Amino acid sequence: MTTTRWAPGHRIIRRAPERHHELGNHAAWYVVAGVAATGLQAVLFLVLQPILGPQVANLVALAVTTVGNTEFHRRVTFATRKSNAGKRHFQDLVTFAFYAVYGSIVLASLDAVITEPTALEQTGALLAASVVGGIARFAVLRWWVFARRNA
Repeated sequence: MTTTRWAPGHRIIRRAPERHHELGNHAAWYVVAGVAATGLQAVLFLVLQPILGPQVANLVALAVTTVGNTEFHRRVTFATRKSNAGKRHFQDLVTFAFYAVYGSIVLASLDAVITEPTALEQTGALLAASVVGGIARFAVLRWWVFARRNA
């Protein structure tokens, strides 16, 4: 039977401090970009909703912000990591599809609860849903699209 010895100042599991620093930087830039993209998405939705209706306005706002947001992450948030262009475009498509379906479900659920929701209520529901989806997207970007490549 093997035992692990412990002594003061000795770590059983070694941690690389630069990896934690990198995670903090990635998370910080992700939040900055997320706030900006979500704000733009809300403004676009509010402007387009009276003209196109809530579902189409949501899709248009998503299309604009998803592409811009992913490009920002490629150039700034995860700039120190390489990624495959095909994988990035595929991720853009998957992200758009996820948020399109997710947003449509959120808007339909809101319609089921409130007879005639206002544009502000719809925007609030979409913003709340965006926060939940954004957490999952950060994990996908960091550990799949911009995953650390071993030499």
